[in-house]
Amino acid sequence: MTEDVRRVFRMDNEVPAFRFTATVSDRAGRTPRERLTDTERLKMWLEAAGLDVADVSPTDLKDAVELREAIYRIGSAIAAGERPEPKDVRILNTIAAAGHAKAALDNERAGWHLTQTTPVGDALGVLATDAIRVLGGPDRGRIKNCEGPACAGLFLDTSRGANRRWCSMNTCGNKAKKSRITAS
Repeated sequence: MTEDVRRVFRMDNEVPAFRFTATVSDRAGRTPRERLTDTERLKMWLEAAGLDVADVSPTDLKDAVELREAIYRIGSAIAAGERPEPKDVRILNTIAAAGHAKAALDNERAGWHLTQTTPVGDALGVLATDAIRVLGGPDRGRIKNCEGPACAGLFLDTSRGANRRWCSMNTCGNKAKKSRITAS
């Protein structure tokens, strides 16, 4: 696939699990856009995230989408001050437990070694574990849904005053400010 990963996916979220949920854009709009349209797209996203796999099956894609949506629903529930659905928590925990990736330092950079037998499952396990760390960690009260037009993407508000409104100032923040200017 010769597509540029930055043209296909938003890779600007600081939280890898939330970056993964952004493979659907415009969630709050009339026509959300699915970006994991096939196995090659999932492979491309995993590679861009530093989780290189040789091959992705249709079952792997289905599992990835299931995990992505569970993370999104849990994060959105937390952002709204609600309890996540037990089914979503089970999905997240099951995928995290099934992964066998090992953290590694390669060329002075942190990365992951995936097994040869279940590399996609290992990669999804890394994402699920990252989600658990954020969704269940001390900063869970800083999880928010973006207020950008049609976005609703998840982000971790690390601003000093915890008053950040957009997942990305460069994308959603600029769109919101432009729409206010043109409405004036």
